[in-house]
Amino acid sequence: MNNKVAVYRKEHFNAAHRLFNPSWDEATNFAVFGKCANPNYHGHNYDLVIKVTGEVDAGSGYVMDLKELSDLVKEYVLDEFDHKNLNLDSAYFKDLIPTAENICIVIYKILRGKIDGKFDIQVRLYETERNFVEYPV
Repeated sequence: MNNKVAVYRKEHFNAAHRLFNPSWDEATNFAVFGKCANPNYHGHNYDLVIKVTGEVDAGSGYVMDLKELSDLVKEYVLDEFDHKNLNLDSAYFKDLIPTAENICIVIYKILRGKIDGKFDIQVRLYETERNFVEYPV
């Protein structure tokens, strides 16, 4: 039996975005994205859950220090996305439609580069109370 444990950190951020594919005409964008294609943008109150899985360290009793995880999320995710227009204010979405799916993948890639590779990580992003995405699956 292994001593792998999953630990979680939940965070929150607010951001605006527009779902719009510039290679499509307005009618196609509205047919696919509906009111989310509004040219004046719209916003969400996102909830973010980061799952880190690994062996419990014998010395500390931690899988990962959750304060360290909190600091990483604040510096590299919240400072980048919170109270921003993702289409206009974030280089990550210069050429990428900021759907919940793409935001989740971007957050995973950011954190994967900052968290020791000995840990498995997973990102869950709630765009609304009832709509959420998870990466990787």
